Amino acid sequence: MRVLIVEDERRLALSLARGLTAEGFAVDVAHDGAEGLHRAKEGPYDLIVLDIMLPGMNGYRICSALRAAGDETPILMLTAKDGEYDEAEGLDTGADDYLTKPFSYVVLLARIRALLRRRTRGGAAVLRAGALTVDPGARRVELAGREVPLTAKEFAVLEHLAVRAGEVVSKAEVLEHVWDFAYEGDVNIVEVYVSALRRKLGADVIATVRGAGYRLVGPGA
Repeated sequence: MRVLIVEDERRLALSLARGLTAEGFAVDVAHDGAEGLHRAKEGPYDLIVLDIMLPGMNGYRICSALRAAGDETPILMLTAKDGEYDEAEGLDTGADDYLTKPFSYVVLLARIRALLRRRTRGGAAVLRAGALTVDPGARRVELAGREVPLTAKEFAVLEHLAVRAGEVVSKAEVLEHVWDFAYEGDVNIVEVYVSALRRKLGADVIATVRGAGYRLVGPGA
């Protein structure tokens, strides 16, 4: 899952980014409204954490612009304000949820996961491919009814493949979705995680399509 944080309080933005990265999210950060809107339009994000009070362009305007352009990415708004009118304005512009500062990181993470569960793909919150099930909300993977423990990044790679089970997903697509915008390392890092997943799930679960990418194959299907 890839998340964009638009927050001008740099210490808070860094703290949130570190926490979400540790949970397996790929996280990009913008510190002003114009940059945030640009990133949101250019990048394929699963969720946006958007502060309201931003330099250049506030969160209300960013949210309105995205919704007017047909962008339905879930938006969790953050604000130092506290009042039902502020909350109403945020929701009226198209935000999906609202959190007032100061807030608990645990609560923020729970809200993010709830929004992601709500944004189901193909009508099913739990992703299935044969005997393999991937539950994004519970961060749980089962193979033929047996739970398989994965690291946060392994889960993120598998989840992206599971969303498009049966389709060919290029290495570049996996890298773009699972690693953040600033990643400048070796693209072969994707192969490392695919190999780790094969060791845990079985060599035949993820097929390599030479010259094109990977395809998640449903074991036992």
